[in-house]
Amino acid sequence: MGAVPPLPDATPVVVLVSGSGTNLQALIDASDDPAYGVRIVAVGADRDGIPALDRAERAGIETFVLRVADHPSRAAWDAALAERVAAASPELVVLAGFMKLTGAAFLARFGGRTLNSHPALSPSFPGMNAPRDALAHGVKITGATLFVVDEGVDTGPIVAQVAVPVLDDDTVDSLHDRIKSSERGMLVEWVGRLARDGHSIDGRRVVTPPNRRNL
Repeated sequence: MGAVPPLPDATPVVVLVSGSGTNLQALIDASDDPAYGVRIVAVGADRDGIPALDRAERAGIETFVLRVADHPSRAAWDAALAERVAAASPELVVLAGFMKLTGAAFLARFGGRTLNSHPALSPSFPGMNAPRDALAHGVKITGATLFVVDEGVDTGPIVAQVAVPVLDDDTVDSLHDRIKSSERGMLVEWVGRLARDGHSIDGRRVVTPPNRRNL
């Protein structure tokens, strides 16, 4: 039996990627269930030839590539990205391993509804080396954070967090692998929940209705 298409009124979502696309694949798989409430309308990337684009194409999802090097400035790229994403009319944008920071033009259109995740319990260990930094610091608990993107680096209002214990024999790779597994589950759960139920932002608080599936 083939995949069941999402409901026509499912929330349109654009996913931006830069690499292998494991989080994208998890979202694609979840969106096969009409009850999930998500319709991935486009997948965009900042580079060609990555597995994530192959995953999207196999799923029949429209793809696009916008390379920074093809634009006269980073601001011009950001404005072009905002235009291209807007053409798909998403209600949510998910950065799923997208390795570029969005800028003012993008946030002017999609601020408050762009989600990203970070492999640490924010505000601890921001930046590119969070699992390494957590291990070096000797923490016993780390994890992953889903947040609404703002102008900073991993600084936006927090949607959800998941804790991951640090084991005595962990390496950076083993810890990061366990974080990524928990991060993926959190991403899938909360993208679906925000798509179905919506959210609002009150200062640094992301406010969501009760999870209707559990009522």
